[in-house]
Amino acid sequence: MTDPQRPGQDARARVRPPVPASGAWRPGDDPGRRQFAALGGLELEGGWLLPEVTLAYETYGTLDADGGNAVLILHGLTGDSHVAGPAGPGHVTGGWWTDMVGPGLPLDTDRYFVVVPNVLGGCQGSTGPASTAPDGRPWGARFPRLTTRDQVAAEVLLARQLGITGWELVAGPSLGGLRALEWAVLGPEAGIEVRGLIAIGTAAQASADQIAWSHPQLAAIRLDPGWRDGDYYDAPDGQGPHAGLAIARQIAHTTYRTAGELETRFGRLPQGGEDPFTDGRYAVQSYLDHHGDKLARRFDANSYLVLTESMNTHDLGRDRGGVDAALASITARTLVVAIDSDRLFPVELSARIAAGIPEAHDLRVLRSPHGHDGFLIEFDQLGPMVRDFLEVERVRAPR
Repeated sequence: MTDPQRPGQDARARVRPPVPASGAWRPGDDPGRRQFAALGGLELEGGWLLPEVTLAYETYGTLDADGGNAVLILHGLTGDSHVAGPAGPGHVTGGWWTDMVGPGLPLDTDRYFVVVPNVLGGCQGSTGPASTAPDGRPWGARFPRLTTRDQVAAEVLLARQLGITGWELVAGPSLGGLRALEWAVLGPEAGIEVRGLIAIGTAAQASADQIAWSHPQLAAIRLDPGWRDGDYYDAPDGQGPHAGLAIARQIAHTTYRTAGELETRFGRLPQGGEDPFTDGRYAVQSYLDHHGDKLARRFDANSYLVLTESMNTHDLGRDRGGVDAALASITARTLVVAIDSDRLFPVELSARIAAGIPEAHDLRVLRSPHGHDGFLIEFDQLGPMVRDFLEVERVRAPR
C-alpha cells in the first residue's frame, strides 16, 4: 500500500513512463544518419576473436579526390556518432558537438570530411553487448572485455574500408581523447598516417582516482536486481537495470561537474514544493535524478560496463616501454586542451601529454566553472583554440 506521507516520491514516479530495459539502438530501428561498416572478425588483446564486427558511423562533408582532408572525431563515454545536427528519427538527442562541427565552424565541413564512429562496445549501432551473438541471443554480459587499443583497432579497419590512408586530424575529448592518443601510435603502426592530433580533457594512462570513481558505478549496475547477470534485454519496460544505470550516471555526473558549480546553482534549496525533511529532495538531488533517468532511457547498462572497464585498461605505454616512450613516439602535430576545474581528468594529466609529445603546442586550458563537461559547454573558448591550431598547421604543412 502506498504511504500517504510520501507524496514527493509518488509524484516523481508519475512524471515519466517506465524506462525501457535498454536504450540501445537495435536493427530495425530508424538508422537516422548512421551508416554501417561490416568489418569481419577482430582479434582482441585479451585473446578473444570477436566475430562479425560492425561499426556505426556518420560522415559530414566530402572527401577530397586525394583523400587528404579526412578528420576523425571520437566521442566520450556516453556519446555516439551523432556529433552534429538536431534530434530526430533515429537520434534521441541532438549532436553533442553541434557548435564545433559544420559549415564555417571550427571543424569546417566545407573543408573537411568528418568521420565519427560509434565506439566498439557502444550501444548506438556498433557491435556491443546488445548486439546479437553467434547463438542468436544478445551478447549481454558474455561480451568480451575490450581495451582502448581494441576499439582503435576496429576504427583502423573502418578507415581502410573507407579508403582513408591518413587523417588530417584525429580529435577527441575524454574517452575519445584516450582513443585519439592511441590512434596517434597505432595508426602509423597500421600504415594510416595521423598528421594532426587534438586531445581534450584526457590522459595517457588511467589514474587510480579514475579507476576508483568507476568502481561504485560498476557495482551499482551489477547489484541492480534488474541487471539479471546481464540478460535483461527481453525484460518489460521498468524492469531492466535502469536504477543501477541511473545511480552510475549520478556518480559519474558528480565527477563531471564541480563543487562550486553545484553550490552556486543549487545550494541547499529544496526541489520545488518538496520538503527534504519529509522524504522530499534537495534541488541538487533532483538534478542528479534527472540526469540518471535521462541516460537510462537512451543508453545500455551492459555497454556502460564494457566502456567504463575499457577506460580502466587505458595505458598508452603498455608494451611500448612506458608512457613517456609512447608519447615521445608520436609524430603528429598536437594540441592538448585541459579544463582548469576538471576533477576527473585534472590539468596535470593533460600537461604530461603536452610535455611528452615532441610536436605538441603549449598546453591550452579552458577556464570553466563546469569541470570536465567544459568541453561540451565552453565553445567560445574551445572553438578558437581548434580553429587557430588548424590554421597554423595548414600554413606549416600545406597539402
